[in-house]
Amino acid sequence: MSATTILASGSETRFRSADRAEAGAGTPIALTIAGSDSGGGAGIQADLKTFSALGVYGASVITALTAQNTRGVQGIHHVPAEFVAAQLDSVFSDLAVGAVKIGMLSQPDVIDAVADALAARGSANVVLDPVMIATSGDRLISDTAAIRLRERLLPLALVLTPNLPEAAALLGESVATNEAEMEAQGRRLLALGPASVLMKGGHLTGPESVDIFVYPDGRGRLEAPRVPTRNTHGTGCTLSSAIAAMLASGSSLVEAVVQAKDYLTDALFAADRLRIGSGSGPVHHFHAAWTRGKSADQGDPA
Repeated sequence: MSATTILASGSETRFRSADRAEAGAGTPIALTIAGSDSGGGAGIQADLKTFSALGVYGASVITALTAQNTRGVQGIHHVPAEFVAAQLDSVFSDLAVGAVKIGMLSQPDVIDAVADALAARGSANVVLDPVMIATSGDRLISDTAAIRLRERLLPLALVLTPNLPEAAALLGESVATNEAEMEAQGRRLLALGPASVLMKGGHLTGPESVDIFVYPDGRGRLEAPRVPTRNTHGTGCTLSSAIAAMLASGSSLVEAVVQAKDYLTDALFAADRLRIGSGSGPVHHFHAAWTRGKSADQGDPA
């Protein structure tokens, strides 16, 4: 059902999947560094579902525990930075990680632990989703942590994937209201250090959902039909983890971004087949697998 296009200029050779090449032809592995969503629709849970749906083995480092459901976030328990560092050491010392997706990092010392580990390992395929505000509107990160994230992690990212409020918060500007403003903010974020920026346009209106992908010597415009569903919980997590999965499988970044946009669009089209909670439900990560033997009105298993 998806219909993604990308118009790009410039060379994408710098975006080949270096970590995957070094890992060899073994099982592709992606690592998610993020918070846990007890409701299962976003965070670590969404990332691991996405990795599995796309044929990639998923490892995880949990940075926070949330008491969360489809109606919102009721509480956050922060994982100590030293234990985050211990998880990172365990994973990197044993697994050939081909790509890293970073999500919710709520504390400055945790951001430092992640940045130190990535810099020490020389991780190349880092997808940074600057999770700051949940779909429900709940604030997930402190102002101090947001500053530390901008200073320490943006320069390590192969791609930064902010939605429009997150991009505005990182820049201290008003939220973009059109594609020209999206590209301009993407360029300003690019100047902060990431190799590329994918500005997600889901907060705009209109029949098409348009994302703008910018990098130093080119740009891309991705579009897909806007899906009329309230089940949008975890969309940002799903898109960024899909990019990481594709990078771990050997795709270039441009290829990974296009494939991830298609995957998310299909997951949104299938979201209403799920009957989960009473608020903003999740997208359907396993839309391609949970179709056998189901009638249109049965819904998929919870």
